[in-house]
Amino acid sequence: MFQASEIERLIAAGLECDFLQIEGDDGTHFTGIVVSPAFEGKRRVQQHQAVYATLGKLMGNEIHALQLNTYTPAQWAELIKELG
Repeated sequence: MFQASEIERLIAAGLECDFLQIEGDDGTHFTGIVVSPAFEGKRRVQQHQAVYATLGKLMGNEIHALQLNTYTPAQWAELIKELG
């Protein structure tokens, strides 16, 4: 059973993140927001693959599901501006 904080730690260790938030309380299903400059020029599926790569074999095993919202820093700034 995994904690959201451990998933955050693993992602942050493998991917430069401007903002990172993972939530989930059942130990296997999680949701998250990841903002990274590494996402520049990448399609959404490539962004998700970059995050999953930081988790390696945990994905699909210990971590059953991770629903992601991924953004470049510019996309994130625009979203915050729209919401604010």
